Amino acid sequence: MHCPFCDHVDTQVIDSRVAEDGKLVRRRRRCEACDKRFTTYERMELSMPTLVKKDGSRVEYHRDKLLGSMRLALRKRPVSSEALDNAINHIEERITALGEKEIPTSRVGEMVMRELKALDKVAYIRFASVYRSFEDIESFESALKELK
Repeated sequence: MHCPFCDHVDTQVIDSRVAEDGKLVRRRRRCEACDKRFTTYERMELSMPTLVKKDGSRVEYHRDKLLGSMRLALRKRPVSSEALDNAINHIEERITALGEKEIPTSRVGEMVMRELKALDKVAYIRFASVYRSFEDIESFESALKELK
């Protein structure tokens, strides 16, 4: 592991701990050259299914894209990073549990909406307004009624 401060190749693991219900390993490291400390995280890599978009094109799943869209909906909302990470983990667990090689993006979108609804109602409405392409006030009102 390269040191992020001096780019030295030799770092020593000082401490390892299991986090997130055994799904993540947190390692404290020390650079042997500059003596600075930093943390790395090790997560199991699962092969995620290919996502099929509405137009039929296929794209790879990227956690960062999902994180970005959820962060945008949660912008300036009182939701912790930990809660957001847990929501994304739940979505990924459901995706992998499907056991399919391809899934439609609409299915992932519904999973995102379910998680946002549990996290923050305002973020849910923000995401739903873009995801469901509300074209009139009635569509928006029906989504609000759904929350009540």
